[in-house]
Amino acid sequence: MKPFLNEHFLLETETAQQLYHEFARDLPIIDYHCHLPPDQIAGDLRFSNLTKIWLDGDHYKWRAMRTLGIDEKYITGNAGDYEKFEQWAACVPYTMRNPLYHWTHLELKRYFGIDELLSAGTAKDIFERASASLQSPEYSVRSLLRKMNVEIVCTTDDPSDDLPYHDQIAGDQFEIPVLPAFRPDKCLFIDKGHHFIAYIEKLGAAAGVSIKNLTDLFDALKKRMDYFGSKGCKLSDHGLEYIHATPFTHEEADNILQKGLNGDTPDEKEIDLYKSAVLHFLGTQYHQRGWTQQFHLGALRNTNVRMEKKLGPDTGFDSIGDWSQASALARFLNKLDETDQLTKTILYNLNPNDNAILATMIGNFNDGSTRGKIQFGSGWWYLDQKLGMEDQMNTLSNMGLLSCFVGMLTDSRSFLSFPRHEYFRRILCNLFGKDIEQGELPPDIEWIGKIIGDICYHNAKEYFQFGK
Repeated sequence: MKPFLNEHFLLETETAQQLYHEFARDLPIIDYHCHLPPDQIAGDLRFSNLTKIWLDGDHYKWRAMRTLGIDEKYITGNAGDYEKFEQWAACVPYTMRNPLYHWTHLELKRYFGIDELLSAGTAKDIFERASASLQSPEYSVRSLLRKMNVEIVCTTDDPSDDLPYHDQIAGDQFEIPVLPAFRPDKCLFIDKGHHFIAYIEKLGAAAGVSIKNLTDLFDALKKRMDYFGSKGCKLSDHGLEYIHATPFTHEEADNILQKGLNGDTPDEKEIDLYKSAVLHFLGTQYHQRGWTQQFHLGALRNTNVRMEKKLGPDTGFDSIGDWSQASALARFLNKLDETDQLTKTILYNLNPNDNAILATMIGNFNDGSTRGKIQFGSGWWYLDQKLGMEDQMNTLSNMGLLSCFVGMLTDSRSFLSFPRHEYFRRILCNLFGKDIEQGELPPDIEWIGKIIGDICYHNAKEYFQFGK
């Protein structure tokens, strides 16, 4: 019987162990997509206790607690911080075989040096020890980034944001660059009525443009992209159910936008056409600036209307969707490629049934101009667990080139999520190690170690050209 969570955790063979410890373990982390709050980095925040840094906002834990019958007051409600932690601790033993069990204990071990298993019986001691550590300057958020060997962080930011906290971080000469990433989804949501109108007014104010038509909207978006670019932005990101790629004319899309701005509700075909026009425009602008565009596809959000009314959106009631992805995605990429305006692109898939679709789609638009120009992104959200990561990497291996993959990212709001990079690296090394041990790959440790190092770090460093 192997010990739990020892130095060879998830590494099933001696070859996997060698690959991980010699070629992956100590590489820096490039976290090119996350949701860390830049104000907390700017203020070098120290959290008052373990609940504040670990449970607040963590939808994964919230869902598990609800499944186990925990009252909402201990999840998002007004219970005290230790009461909430105590309830979570009692849940942890029941999360075995869920990735939460691994992540929980990896995070306690890597950040706080705590090896004990979390349970109702150990809750008080672990809470007090970890919370006491958090009072030290060594546990400020900047120190936590240093502790995990993070080299670069890319946050996710709305175009209307003036990025004052990024300015503050840069002005402090913090040695880990914290760069913005452009997330313009709100300008697509023409079906959101007065919320859309209010957002367009906010975007226009930020850009110094009175947005009355599509040309004005595009002008405002270009100005905000220029502004983000001046702050070091090199990536955009979109969280969409599916890509919109309906044929459109500028005039048609303009008429639909004005309809929405007048408070009228466009029909489904009009919504799709408008979104198609805006997405295509954004794609051309990303190419012009040399940015990488990212698309997170397939989330079915806010499905529980009763709980959304009670708690608001994005509180843990989202799931995997099952939209058709292939045809529209091909049209979208092809329309940009036809005019040689297809920039570097990362496609993330939430439905594992679509893995092969994305893995084959990227090969259609790799044109030899950039190594791994079109990427099948790492398993995310419900798929950033062992099986999900293995499925993504096995599919990419069989239908593309895993050696060109830009690897893992946290996609997280938590400063305690960086062990997910370790989790990914161990799983990656285990895949290669098993293949070598079974005679499916040659025992060329140096070459395969290089490929692993590239996937874990070097590919991303070259692909995103940070600092260049």
